[in-house]
Amino acid sequence: MIIRFLYGAWALTLSSTVFAAQPSAAPPLSAPLRDLPWGQLNFLHTTDTHGWHAGHLQEPSFSADWGDYISFAERLHERADDEGVDLLLVDTGDRIEGNGLYDASDPKGKYTLDIFAEQDIDVLCSGNHELYKSNSSEAEYSVTVPKFAGNYIASNLDIFDPKTGEQRPLAQRYKKFTTKNQGIRVLAFGFLFDFTGNANNTVVQKVEDAIKEKWFQQAIRDREVDLFLVIGHILLRSIEFASIFHAIREQNWDIPIQIFGGHTHIRDYAKYDSKAYALESGRYMETIGFMSITGLSTGGKETTISNAPSGRDFKPSASPSFSRRYIDNNLFSFYHHTSLNETTFPTIHGRNVSSMISSARKKLDLDKQFGCAPKDYWTNRVPYPSEQSIFTWLQDEVLPSKIHDPSRGDTPRMLITNTGAVRFDIFKGPFTVDTTYTVSPFTNGFRYIKDVPFSVAKRLLQILNQEVPQLWPASQSLAYVSPAPLGQTHPSNPLYNPHPHAQTPLTPLKEDKDLTPGYTTTDDAGTDGDDTIHAPITFYRVPNCIESRIAFPPTTSSSKTETNTQTPTSMQSEEDPTAIDLIYVDFIESYILLALKFLGTDYEERDTAVYMRGETLTSVIAEWVGENWGCE
Repeated sequence: MIIRFLYGAWALTLSSTVFAAQPSAAPPLSAPLRDLPWGQLNFLHTTDTHGWHAGHLQEPSFSADWGDYISFAERLHERADDEGVDLLLVDTGDRIEGNGLYDASDPKGKYTLDIFAEQDIDVLCSGNHELYKSNSSEAEYSVTVPKFAGNYIASNLDIFDPKTGEQRPLAQRYKKFTTKNQGIRVLAFGFLFDFTGNANNTVVQKVEDAIKEKWFQQAIRDREVDLFLVIGHILLRSIEFASIFHAIREQNWDIPIQIFGGHTHIRDYAKYDSKAYALESGRYMETIGFMSITGLSTGGKETTISNAPSGRDFKPSASPSFSRRYIDNNLFSFYHHTSLNETTFPTIHGRNVSSMISSARKKLDLDKQFGCAPKDYWTNRVPYPSEQSIFTWLQDEVLPSKIHDPSRGDTPRMLITNTGAVRFDIFKGPFTVDTTYTVSPFTNGFRYIKDVPFSVAKRLLQILNQEVPQLWPASQSLAYVSPAPLGQTHPSNPLYNPHPHAQTPLTPLKEDKDLTPGYTTTDDAGTDGDDTIHAPITFYRVPNCIESRIAFPPTTSSSKTETNTQTPTSMQSEEDPTAIDLIYVDFIESYILLALKFLGTDYEERDTAVYMRGETLTSVIAEWVGENWGCE
């Protein structure tokens, strides 16, 4: 691979002139970059963008917006056409929930659905977040699917038509097409993992059942195919993708397969066999995935690539070559990979979309400040518990002062929330309307069970965090689960939110002192996948759930949580209460009830009730910040 260390006069000049399209975004920083490994067929991939289409305004490495990405794609299309190769764009879902640009509007997605649709995407599918609420899945059906007519694929997803009540596919089951320049015949599928947390207006068919359907079995027997393209909101190393791969291989043992996944919010690249690879491209508009393949059949046509040495033919190969790159989403990377600059890079279309984003942010008043954070608070970059852990802050400061329903008086109470309810870090500085949604975008309120014996309640956290993993179905996980060999299942836990394993630190480089911290990815192809060479960042695991005990009698130790995150001794009172109000975020109610049954109780949904009606974790955080964090 070619690595260009961009230190020197040119890099310094560029870094002083590049700015992201959003006016309040941090300018990107210069860094050493690896070039894109262009091939015969190339892909750009996004996944799990979760509304971050304005980019990361406080993080220079990810400060480009969706308009910049549109310009980037258009410039790469120009290069592909000039060189006679092909470029396809793919998105694998979870485009909603997680940023004020989506969540602050009424209805939700009022602006982002149109902003997203400005990009020319060749193949896309749904994620699980599009399906939690009936209104968001109906928006997919009535807005997004028509905007991407012919490109949206729903291989195992149905919806009940809101007008007729008829159950029908959300979109077409598969797509066959021929690429523009190389004439590569592509057969594409779009799956969702075996998700069970969807609203009742949608139906997710298990992947193992979908691949037995007549339409799928007929499709994979097509002999006039040069590449199977399988996209899905599925982790790469999963039983679902393994099942699809094996089904295709049973009928086509030698046709190359390219897979694009999502859901686990990591950068990852997996090898299935010598002709089948899979790519996942991170989260939150931090990463643009780049994938290339060379050595594909082209339907019998002999084709050349103009920039190839001596104009050599890219004829079908016994073992096509696959390459990947994880692009940091900022203008410094975009300028480098297009060989353009601040003046020549932006397209009219891209600029217009950036203006759409800026206008939407102003209408939603996303820069309105509730207060100013005195320091950074991290989800995974520091241990839990610790003073800079966002979960310690939430547990020890926010929840004890805000969780109180006057109708219950001073009854001792214990609140449990899943760490997956907190989606992102807090940076020192302005805490805005937008920040509240990036930290916790969900609309889930609080529920409780009154007068639960404390002897039972005090054991819940340990059960939820480690003792009974079989309680959790493989469904709504927001987090990453560790890689396993293909074909094996994973302990996918909807409450589990550990660190991104694929971004663990490498052995420090000698140049670390000159590098900015960032992703240092290790995958099945090695350690050279990131386009930007970073100093490594350490990531720490956090528990599935945290707990706050409120209005208990005086404690026997310090007010800060000690290192035992299962049953913190700092919360053990001199005289424990006999019974407490057990409060929890309503998203985890079914798991709370399961854990209580495991502990020998017979609580059911009828024993629960709303607590602090109208309040959510998001609103509680915003209120606390407004009351406690002033701006100098």
